[in-house]
Amino acid sequence: QVQLVESGGGLVQAGGSLRLSCAASGRFFRINDMGWYRQAPGKQRELVAVITSGGVTNYADSVKGRFTISRDNSKNTVYLQMNSLKPEETAVYYCNAEIRVYGVGLPRVDYWGQGTQVTVSS
Repeated sequence: QVQLVESGGGLVQAGGSLRLSCAASGRFFRINDMGWYRQAPGKQRELVAVITSGGVTNYADSVKGRFTISRDNSKNTVYLQMNSLKPEETAVYYCNAEIRVYGVGLPRVDYWGQGTQVTVSS
């Protein structure tokens, strides 16, 4: 069974930094795109950043220049370095991965982590 396990959330003051990690475990063929989303109370889940298996990245406009997504394919892990955090970025941050699992045609399955709380105090 494939699982995504996140770590690294917490409480930080405005202007501070946090680094999130998300590791995929279980039996699978390969991981395609990996990304981070966030959901603030009363708001829809939104894309923060995504990275392909080849290392191509894409960011939400609101985090460009402050957040950096990276991955270590040997560890099946994706990271999100968050700098200059703002109070309005308080949210639950979710890891997402498209994973090709074993089966007929090596189907692509979307997996989500359980979420990690990031709280930015003013």
